Amino acid sequence: MMKHSFPVFLYKSALFVLAGAMPGCTDTSGGCYKMIVGTYTENTSSKGIYVYEVNAKTGSANQLFVAGDVINPSYVALSPDKENLYAVNEFSGRSTVSGFSFDEHTGALQLLNVVETPDADPCYISITDKHVITAGYTSGSISVFERKDDGSLSDVRQVIYHTGKSVDTVRQQAPHVHQAIFTPGRRYLLSCDLGTDKITVYRYCPEDATKILTAVDSLTVKKGSGPRHLVLNANGDRAYLLQELDGTVTVLSVGADATLSILQETTISTDNPAGNGAAAIHVSPDGQFVYATNRGTADNITCFAVQENGQLERVGQVATGGKSPRDFTITPDGRYIFVAHQQTGNITIFRRNKNTGKLTATGKEIKSHAPVCLVAY
Repeated sequence: MMKHSFPVFLYKSALFVLAGAMPGCTDTSGGCYKMIVGTYTENTSSKGIYVYEVNAKTGSANQLFVAGDVINPSYVALSPDKENLYAVNEFSGRSTVSGFSFDEHTGALQLLNVVETPDADPCYISITDKHVITAGYTSGSISVFERKDDGSLSDVRQVIYHTGKSVDTVRQQAPHVHQAIFTPGRRYLLSCDLGTDKITVYRYCPEDATKILTAVDSLTVKKGSGPRHLVLNANGDRAYLLQELDGTVTVLSVGADATLSILQETTISTDNPAGNGAAAIHVSPDGQFVYATNRGTADNITCFAVQENGQLERVGQVATGGKSPRDFTITPDGRYIFVAHQQTGNITIFRRNKNTGKLTATGKEIKSHAPVCLVAY
């Protein structure tokens, strides 16, 4: 999370800047992608949300668009139809959520509206056809907003506050919801609470006017581990949970009604667990490999192979080429991984072996400003 000083205006203007004319990525043999970058703008030189066209082979990046004067769009997500983009604006007690129209071909963003959220320091956002769901870290809450026909957001429709704490006397004395993510089919929502070491399962009822989310189950994981993010496989019967505080990766079995049980515990830690700061976890497009980044003093990314029983086997770990690898994204074709480094302001490019899962640094990187969320499409 960032420490905040409070400027007079949360949104000074709705400034949208189209990049100057640059040659496009025309390599027909692969390696050309578009990428959205969410950033921290406060006390940095970042303007907001950036859209790039990237040639992964050469490392060249053509800035297509930047949505400027948007405060701390630290997590962004595309709607299922790619016609809208939504961003949390992480700003402590004055946080908001922004809705944009989006042109996936040109990268152009147009601000639709900004709504206040009861979440303090919202840090994750999930989208369905009807709703936008945010996770509030400091407030330990989940908020639900309706998507209007034009893609803009309603005022908040439901707020759920978690309760409890865990054993870490610094990070776990209150709830800290770090993620709220839907299962495939969007019948259930899973929330990761770093402060309570708990995963809560919510039933999603999109037609209900007030009780859109209803808690139906929960699972407590290892005390002091700090659940941060999880990712589900395509079938939705396995979830891979990354714990920030101790670097644990937990494999969960997910039942038809989203009941959870622990199958395996492994780790991304190496010899210095005090250097942990686990950040992001994603599964490859073919579902055969899971990757997770570690910040702290580790600054690396670990690859696991998914076994036939759904458990994980570590196959490699490499340095990410920057400080604080907050997030990464796997290209839709699975050929490359882009890693965003919040502190050093660079996005490094790795070539990915689809057969072994192992990563090779290309030596190419994109200069950025406090990048903390990546979406390749």
